[in-house]
Amino acid sequence: MQADEVIWQVINHHHCSFKAASKLPGSKTSNFCRNEYNVTGLCNRSSCPLANSLYATIREEEGKCFLCIKTPERSHMPKKWWERIELSSNYGEALKQIDQHLKYWPKFLVHKNKQRLTKITQYLLRMRRLETKVRPKLVTMPARKEKQLRRKEAKAEVAAKLEKSIEAELIARLQKGTYNDIYNFPTKVFQDNLVDAEAQEEGMEEELDYDEDDMIEEFVERSYDSEEDSEEDYSDDAESGDTDEEQPEEGGGVDTEDVKGKRGARDGPGSYRKKRGRIAVEYEMETAADQSMQ
Repeated sequence: MQADEVIWQVINHHHCSFKAASKLPGSKTSNFCRNEYNVTGLCNRSSCPLANSLYATIREEEGKCFLCIKTPERSHMPKKWWERIELSSNYGEALKQIDQHLKYWPKFLVHKNKQRLTKITQYLLRMRRLETKVRPKLVTMPARKEKQLRRKEAKAEVAAKLEKSIEAELIARLQKGTYNDIYNFPTKVFQDNLVDAEAQEEGMEEELDYDEDDMIEEFVERSYDSEEDSEEDYSDDAESGDTDEEQPEEGGGVDTEDVKGKRGARDGPGSYRKKRGRIAVEYEMETAADQSMQ
């Protein structure tokens, strides 16, 4: 038969692999038990699952509660120490099951098992409530990995810049014709460069066409303005010719009637008058001083 007192003396005064000592500031040293079957989590005579041949506890697995019972009849079979009894999900019925299976047990164990069942039921309810809410998932990022990622990104950026510069230099040499025969040149890169060159040529042609259209429009506008100016000058000359006919001519000059007759002959009905430059008419006036000198 198992000697509980002897086992406790060995565990208490010597080594125990489940014992964990902790000392809080301003308090005495307290020992905790890390055994999964401990009902209270404390290391003492009444709560030790190894030093008590009659013991009971509550365990939770995947949201279900089980009542684990240890009896002296199975102490010689460590594999079958614990009898597992599944408890109801209803809190009231689970308490009734504990009272039924621990009817003649010590009140200390009955009370501690009910307390443990209450705490497990409460945190299961909180878990279900939190699962229904949408919360951000926090992911830890170690500082060492972050530094490694930054270094890799910096190296990749430098390598990309170097590759682009080398590619641009090779393309420039290819366009200049530095290499007469090129072998093992990447086909995809070559085709991409050809497409870019064609796009640049098309853009330059469109710019040239646009410039030519602008020049033609400017030329037409200027010619139209010059025609209007010549018509205005021609009308001014005609008016000055009429005023000259009214003035008396005493000296040798140009006969304005002959000029007018020629204009009338040319400007007949249905005839088209061509645009020409401005006509200047010169004439001389004899004064009394010139007549006396003759």
